[in-house]
Amino acid sequence: MAYIESIGTIRSPFTRIEDMPIQPTGAGETAGSVEVNKAYKEGLKDLAGFSHVYLLYLFHKAGRMSLTVTPFMDTVERGVYATRSPLRPNHIGISIVRLLSVEKNIITIGGVDVLDGTPLIDIKPYIENFDRVENSVSGWMTADREEVAKTRSDGRFG
Repeated sequence: MAYIESIGTIRSPFTRIEDMPIQPTGAGETAGSVEVNKAYKEGLKDLAGFSHVYLLYLFHKAGRMSLTVTPFMDTVERGVYATRSPLRPNHIGISIVRLLSVEKNIITIGGVDVLDGTPLIDIKPYIENFDRVENSVSGWMTADREEVAKTRSDGRFG
């Protein structure tokens, strides 16, 4: 297996897992930043023209793995791959955030739902013509955007 190296650090106002938004929808206008290691700064060239980016990161506070979990907003145990739980075999997370600016090796973002100090493993631009999916179905998840926005982490996945 190839080794995955952190390319930077995600900064946010969230210093505890408890009471964090569970998805970017719940983060609203919460501002944060991404500090890209200087060795990878050149890779930020031309990123400023995008409105949103995907952040791929490591759930570095997930101390265990489980193939079944009871996710937020549900009372039924689900397979981990049918959830956004951090208790995955490789503890990899993903968030789509608003890209506000790129200056040197610092990206300012909005709608951040990530714990402060989280190791960043990749950045990808959100491209509407590639990424928008019409008529998608969300499986067992029946909550609307408002309910998702109000739900906060209770620390069950720490």
